Amino acid sequence: MKEIKAYIHNHRIGDVIRALKDSGQCNANAGCHNLGVIPVQSLLKAVDAREQHYSVELAEEVIHESKLELVCEDHQVNELVDIIARTARTGQAMAGWIYVSDIIQAVPVAGRP
Repeated sequence: MKEIKAYIHNHRIGDVIRALKDSGQCNANAGCHNLGVIPVQSLLKAVDAREQHYSVELAEEVIHESKLELVCEDHQVNELVDIIARTARTGQAMAGWIYVSDIIQAVPVAGRP
C-alpha cells in the first residue's frame, strides 16, 4: 500500500477531487481510500495577489492551500499521481508537490480488541 500526499492550490482542489473520483480509481472498491483534504499555509508563490496573505505567526507571506491525502494499492500510484499532477496545474512552473510513501502497516481502529 502507498500513501499519496499532494500540496495543491485551493482553487484547483475541487477539480482534482472530481478527476480522482471520475477516474474510477479512487473509491473503496478500487482500493483507494481515506481521501482527505487538510487546509495548510504554504510559502509557494501565489498565482495572483488575491491568493497571497501575510501570516503573523510565521512572519512571512503565505498562500492558503490544500493538502490532499489518500491511501491506495501499489499498482494505482502512477495513474493517481498523473491525475493529480495534470489536474492541479496552475500554469506556474511550480504549482505544488506530490509525495508517495510506503505504508508499513494499516490497522482499522474498529479492528483492534
